[in-house]
Formats: sequence, C-alpha cells, structure tokens
Amino acid sequence: MEIYRLVFSPISVNTFILADSDNKCAVIDCGCYDEEEFRQLTDFLEDKKLVPVLLLNTHCHLDHIFGNRRFLEKYGLGTHCHEDDEMNRKSAVKQAMFFGLMMEEPPVPEGIIEGGQIISFGQITLKAIHVPGHSPGSLAFYCEKEGVVFTGDALFAGSIGRTDLPGGDHKTLISSITGKLFTLPENTVVYPGHYGSTTIGEEIKTNPYFV
Repeated sequence: MEIYRLVFSPISVNTFILADSDNKCAVIDCGCYDEEEFRQLTDFLEDKKLVPVLLLNTHCHLDHIFGNRRFLEKYGLGTHCHEDDEMNRKSAVKQAMFFGLMMEEPPVPEGIIEGGQIISFGQITLKAIHVPGHSPGSLAFYCEKEGVVFTGDALFAGSIGRTDLPGGDHKTLISSITGKLFTLPENTVVYPGHYGSTTIGEEIKTNPYFV
C-alpha cells in the first residue's frame, strides 16, 4: 500500500490517499477548501494514475469534509462515516461561519460505518475503530497488514484532540485512546488528522496526556 498525504484548508487538515498496486485508491478526509485546492487533489491523482473508489471520513467536523461535495460531483463517490457524527455534518456550515470560513451544505453520506466494521477496496483491508471523545462519531482506520492507523483528530503526535466542541468529552476520549488505540502493536504508525506521524509506542511512552 502506498500512502500519500496532502494538506489543505486554512485549518491545515491532512488528506490521506491510500493506493494499492492496481492504482485503486481511497481518500480519507477530503479537506479541500476551495476549487483550487480540489484541483490540486485531482491533478495529484491523475499524475499518479490513481482511480478513487472510496471516500472515508474519520469524523464530520467542517475541516475534514470541506471537499466532500466536490468529490461527489467529480467521482460520484459519497463519503462513509459513523452515524453519530451526523450532527456535525448538519452543523458544518454554521461551524464554518464561526471560524470565518464559507462552505456549501455537505452532502448526505453514502454509507454508514460502525466500529469493528471491515472495509475493503482493491487489495487493501481496513478495520474501523470507533474512538469517540473528540466527536461522538470519531473513527480510526487500522490496516493490520501494513501496521498503520489513521486516527483523525483523536490522537496526535504528543497530543490529543480538543474536546470543547459540541459532542466532545475529555474522559471519553482518554478512554477511547487507552482502550482502543493503545492496545494496537506499539510499532503501529499513527497518521493523524493534523501534523506529522508518530507511533503507538511513542505516544504510550511520551504523550503528556498519559504519562
């Protein structure tokens, strides 16, 4: 599996592209804020000769779903996410205004993902892990074969997601991380929704919220 990271929007969200050897790919958190940023994504996919077959969201805060409507219009692919984040999707336009940003109403998800669900596309298999706390429907996507996990805004290098937004809960987030992410092998590489990568072992040992 090839993993590519592009950073979009004024909030600097990581958009990940997961590609198999047949050039089929999934996009996690299409954060393209405007048409120019979306063109950067489509140009990248075309340059790499990648064919999108799946769109996933770790959660539905505005910065992680900015590009969902354009992605649907371009590729005919709606997102798949957890149903408990529907309130964030529906309030995304108001959230954007709060941050001084503009966005169109995000489209209704194409599919719902539950914790523990197996997601396969091409030659790649992911397991969805429900990690509420940053938002009620936060998901992480774990690829055991490759030893990687995409944690959205639950876990960062040296930090955790904020819990002061609607639906956030600090105690729940700590429980989600310790019970569902820190149980993964310590050499698992963590790809978060913002900033750079880390490993599960590094966060167990050094993350100030847990040591």
